[in-house]
Amino acid sequence: MSEGNGKAIQKDLLSSLVVFLVALPLCMGIAIASGVHPAAGLITGIIGGIVVGSLSGSPLQVSGPAAGLAVIIWEIISKHGLPALGAIIVVAGITQIAFGALKLGRIFRAVSPAVVQGMLSGIGVLIFASQFHVMLDDKPLGSGIDNLMAIPKILADVITMNHDFNHLAALIGLITIAIVVLWDKLPFDKIRNAVPPTLLAVLATTVLAAVMGLDVKRVELPNNITDAIKWLDLSILPTMGWTILTQGMIVAFIASAETLLSANAIDRMAPENKAKYDKELVAQGVGNTLCGIVGALPLTGVIVRSSVNVKAGAKSRFSAIFHGVWLLLFVAAFPFALKMIPTAVLAALLVYTGWKLLDIKAIKAIGKQSRTELLILLATMVTIVCVDLLTGVLTGVVLSVAKLVYAMCRLHINKVVSDNQVILELRGAATFLNLPQLAEEIEKLPHDTDLHLDVSNLLYIDHACLELIKTQEKQFKNKSGDITIDWGPDQAKFKKSVSRMTEVEVGAETTSVAA
Repeated sequence: MSEGNGKAIQKDLLSSLVVFLVALPLCMGIAIASGVHPAAGLITGIIGGIVVGSLSGSPLQVSGPAAGLAVIIWEIISKHGLPALGAIIVVAGITQIAFGALKLGRIFRAVSPAVVQGMLSGIGVLIFASQFHVMLDDKPLGSGIDNLMAIPKILADVITMNHDFNHLAALIGLITIAIVVLWDKLPFDKIRNAVPPTLLAVLATTVLAAVMGLDVKRVELPNNITDAIKWLDLSILPTMGWTILTQGMIVAFIASAETLLSANAIDRMAPENKAKYDKELVAQGVGNTLCGIVGALPLTGVIVRSSVNVKAGAKSRFSAIFHGVWLLLFVAAFPFALKMIPTAVLAALLVYTGWKLLDIKAIKAIGKQSRTELLILLATMVTIVCVDLLTGVLTGVVLSVAKLVYAMCRLHINKVVSDNQVILELRGAATFLNLPQLAEEIEKLPHDTDLHLDVSNLLYIDHACLELIKTQEKQFKNKSGDITIDWGPDQAKFKKSVSRMTEVEVGAETTSVAA
């Protein structure tokens, strides 16, 4: 092994330890938020590291259970029961393999930023609201809106000292969040970057709870991780086949979109990491198929652990693989240590994660760019919170398409009168839908007008409008008028369009092209 390769492996080992320390509490916390045993999240993390890391098309990306899917999994278990989950995840995995084989990876990136941020914000609100209750050693109430609406009452009860939840669990949760927030504000960069705040928070609050003997719920884990495996049950297929298929497609779509968005973000953080999106989808599909078979949670590429991996100095896929190995070794050797962690601590980490997903700065930035995009974002987020994730995402996509269609169908005509010349500047799209508008503007001008028609800023012009321009050009020339048409840099394209659609040559004899 060369000296350069040896240093790269050394950096991968060190970064994998950092990622492992971040992933360990998140794997368990996301499992609890999803309504399954914490061990299921750990198994997913192990498969995400060792299996997906080995096959990944994005070498520096780390895969594992994702907070974004916790909402979907909770809904699936609530409506269809835990036995259906494994089959749904297997369908999702096979679907992702098909997506990759059909080279559909880039399609998942063609989603409006407003829809993506709306989806993340909606998921953030749902996670925040549900885990707020878990942080109090209580259970979520059911729907996202119910969880959210109950929070003000709980806070009011705290103020009036009229609460019946576990105040010790709430205190541990608040301390956890405080440590994470304050640690990120430390001025000592080397110390701050060397120790993950989630690890520090979990260690500190777990020790505090143990030393003080606090009566709070703690993580439940089997002594042997293999005892947590729930093998795929195919007996439910005859009665739930259609449900499993449709839910599997939904999980596949959301997981693929989240994975490829993460991969794209990692490419920007580490330009040397060039993701192969279709290969990444196949790797994710293989991982999710295995997760479904053993009864674990679905996995995706996750931005938090992936960004930690890059910042820690990872050089290759070995870092992601090693982090899975550390998870396996720790769970196998020290399950008793994990059982000491208060559930409220893991819930608090997810409360903080949910708040971070509701990225106020990103929402404001989108609002400054476009009010319409902001409305799409808010509509997506509110629908996710009040209805469900799929309906919310579909709402955002439909609104984005409607906005695009509206923009494509609009024609702006700016009229400028200068001396004896009239300038009509066209912007947007000139189609048959706005042909009456264009015809009215031209036809109300005297035919002896010196008309300058600027079409250089059009996004699109169709056959009907080309025919109108050609007809008006002839009429003006026959009645002592003149039209100068500025086709702009796309002159050759427009000429070809006119020649093909109208079989009329648009050349120097009939058109003056502005310089």
